[in-house]
This record gives sequence, structure tokens and C-alpha cells, in this order.
Amino acid sequence: MSRSIDKNVEGNTLSVNKGVEQPPYVNPATAGKKFKKKKRDYSIDEYVEKILAGNITVLSQAITLVESSRPDHAEMAQAIIEKCLPYSNKSIRIGITGVPGAGKSTFIESLGKYLTSIGRKLAVIAIDPSSERSGGSILGDKTRMESLASDPNAFIRPTPSAGSLGGVARKSRETVILCEAAGFNTIFIETVGVGQSETLAHSMVDFFLLLMISGAGDELQGIKRGIMEMADAVAINKADGTNISRAERTRIEFQNALSFFPQAKPDWKPRALICSALESKGIKEIWNIITEYLVITVNNGYFDEWRRKQAAYRMHDSINESLRRSFYDNAKIKKMLPMLEKQLEDGTITSYKAAFKVLSKYFSDSNNVK
Repeated sequence: MSRSIDKNVEGNTLSVNKGVEQPPYVNPATAGKKFKKKKRDYSIDEYVEKILAGNITVLSQAITLVESSRPDHAEMAQAIIEKCLPYSNKSIRIGITGVPGAGKSTFIESLGKYLTSIGRKLAVIAIDPSSERSGGSILGDKTRMESLASDPNAFIRPTPSAGSLGGVARKSRETVILCEAAGFNTIFIETVGVGQSETLAHSMVDFFLLLMISGAGDELQGIKRGIMEMADAVAINKADGTNISRAERTRIEFQNALSFFPQAKPDWKPRALICSALESKGIKEIWNIITEYLVITVNNGYFDEWRRKQAAYRMHDSINESLRRSFYDNAKIKKMLPMLEKQLEDGTITSYKAAFKVLSKYFSDSNNVK
């Protein structure tokens, strides 16, 4: 037997009270505002035209194409680079590396602000370490260089290293070409840290600066000989406050260490000096050393000789990258690798034998393609 419910009875638990008024579907704060349109797709010629005109937004989009792993993006990026190449090669390229905690970001901002103040246009390619596990990177250089990032004559491009040897991003050389074509006449390449593989960074720049901090007694022992030999100058940062005398002692230690290495470049002996990026002291002096180096190497022909050698480096890197991509994108190789990895885990095959098998398969298939 059903029982009727009196909706008018006060306190009836089944009565329906008036609810809270729901907000409108459209946020009134944004009502009437125009939102950014979806990024449009440009043709290759449009990309080149806007890059040459100094359009930073399009430059960033082109660099994203360069960094992309999609085949269609890679093809388009290479076409853009080819068209921009005649307008490149007109900048000073400076590599900056150093021990963790040396204050690379602060130093780059301080030197960068000085350069823009004297009329130079600066592009900073800041290489961020990618996680070996997730492939992600922090890409925080724009937040660490807030003042420089807002400078109209500066462009900062944090780039994930993507596991590349030496912390130098796989496509940094192409990024340099695009930045030069966009009118930037000074390029900084900041690397992840110190290691023998920083040779890759050295092969991209005209001047290589090693940034250190005081208390170098222990640090000097830990610096790889190869890095010291490549350095065109060593700057002891954080020479401020009560640390100035200590920094000067460190400078003397490094200058003595540099004197033991054979002279790598004609007419140039690497210098060691002190600076304070925080207080912008010694920054102008560092730039003066860089310009002195450039005048000497241009006059004695070494500058152009080194640029030609860098072109050869680029060719070999491109060959290695193309072979690597071709190998790992091969369908049969993709199928073989998990099986070989399982055999390696089980201990039923050696690493050398596994590598020989998979390479033999790859090259035999390549030889059959006519």
C-alpha cells in the first residue's frame, strides 16, 4: 500500500529546499575578451621571411620544428635551415660551462645585460639536462634570467639536452643558424656542466669560457684536463664581499695551471680572471678579453680556419644522427631488440654477440635495398 507524502508539512525530510544559485557557464571575468587564435601554419618561405625580419615568435616555432622528432617536422626544419644558412655565420659564438654552483645563469644574465646595453643582440641557448628516465627537463633558465628574458634585444631558448652527449642539445647547431639569421650577433651556449664530452660544445663556438668559483684547491683536481685545455679563459665568479682575496688566490692557481698546457691557438694564451656576476664587477673586462681574442684570431686566420673545421664536425654529426635514426626506426630492428634484451637479462647471449646480430640484420637488409 503506497503512502502519500505531504510536501507542505514543515520539516518533512523529503521536502526540496531552494539550492545555491549556480554560476554562469562563462566566466564573467573573461566575458567579451578575445582569446589568442590557434597558431597558424606557415609555409617554408613564410617561416624564412619572418625569421629574417626578426619575428621572435616565428623563430621559436621554427626551433620547435628543429627539435621535433616527427619526420615531417624534420623535413620542414631542414628546408628552413637551408634557406636561412646564407644569412647566418655573422655572430660571435661563446660557449659557457662550469662546475655546478658556479653561478652560470647569474653570470650569463649579467654579461648579457652588459652586451645589450652596448647595442648587441644576444641569443642564449641554454641546455637543460633531460631526465634519463622520463625524458623531461626543467627548462627553468627563463625564470633564472628574468631581467634578461624581458630585454627586447635578448632571446633565451631553453633546450632539453635529450640525453645528448656532453649536455649539448642534438639540434643546437641548427638553432644557432636560425638565431643568426634572425639578426642576433652574439650567441651564448650554456652547457649542463663540466665533463670530457663538453668537446661537443667547444666544436660549436668561437670562444670557450670556463666558469669557476673560489676554493679551487679541490675543484682544480676534479677538472678534466681536456676541459682546461679547451678553455680560452677561466673566470672565477662570486668574487665579492669577504671572498675577493680567496678568489684572487684561486685565479693565480688556475693561471699557473693554464701555463702548463701547450699553446693550442696561435698568438693566444688563455687567461684567468675574477668577477662578480651578482655585483656586475669584472664583466666588462671579460668581454674585453673575448673581443681581444677575436681580433687576434681573425687577423691571424685562425678564426676562419676553426669555423671550417666546425663545418666538418657538423657533417659528421649529421651522418651519425641520420644513421642512428635510420637504425632505431627500422621495423625489423624494433622487433629484434626486445628479444635480444630478454636474452641479455637471462644471460644466454653476450652484449657483443647481440650487437653483432642486430647490426648484421640491419646492414644485410640495407644491402638488399637497391
